[in-house]
Amino acid sequence: MLDHKGFDRWADGYDRSVGLSDAARSYPFAGYGKVLDRIFQTVTERENAVVLDVGFGTGVLAARLYENGCTVYGQDFSEGMIARARERMPGATLVRGDLSSGLSPVLRQISYDFIVSTYALHHLDDPGKITLIRALLERLKPGGRLLIGDVAFRTRADLDRCRKAAGDEWDEDEFYIVRDEMMPAFPSMGYEQISFCAGLITLPGGGCPTPDTGRTGA
Repeated sequence: MLDHKGFDRWADGYDRSVGLSDAARSYPFAGYGKVLDRIFQTVTERENAVVLDVGFGTGVLAARLYENGCTVYGQDFSEGMIARARERMPGATLVRGDLSSGLSPVLRQISYDFIVSTYALHHLDDPGKITLIRALLERLKPGGRLLIGDVAFRTRADLDRCRKAAGDEWDEDEFYIVRDEMMPAFPSMGYEQISFCAGLITLPGGGCPTPDTGRTGA
């Protein structure tokens, strides 16, 4: 697994490598564009939304939201990624911080309409994810939503099929979300399978249930 220095070195080529994997419909980024589009469409249904992007990387999604009138806050642990994102969003509030230590104190003082995270939470094991997600839900305004797009699977069997197909490309150092295994902690979790290796998790603020759509992407 890459540390922050590894991501600093990858910053310049990150978007290209992700795009190539998505275009080839290959693990780990098949469905990446669709995931970002789904989140963008949901967030922009609310005009001038206040959004926190957790693990924003080079700012691909956050910059789209910023350009659409959202007030954007973000946390990432790579200075190289943050530098690229600041070029795209000079007026956003972007801070450095490791998600394994939770949200930056600055970001804990704010309430958000939406909190989004794409391809970042797989660096945390399941207990770490649960702790972070609970902390993020506390920062949502009434009616707000947490949207997580990542390598994710409905069942452990689905993950095992993907692992077998990926072969040597499979990253054993990453911890992918399995919907069925996270549901006991978050019964109101909504889930949509976007591709064979990408899923979109939705959690509402205020404890309002969000139905599982049951939709499966290509």
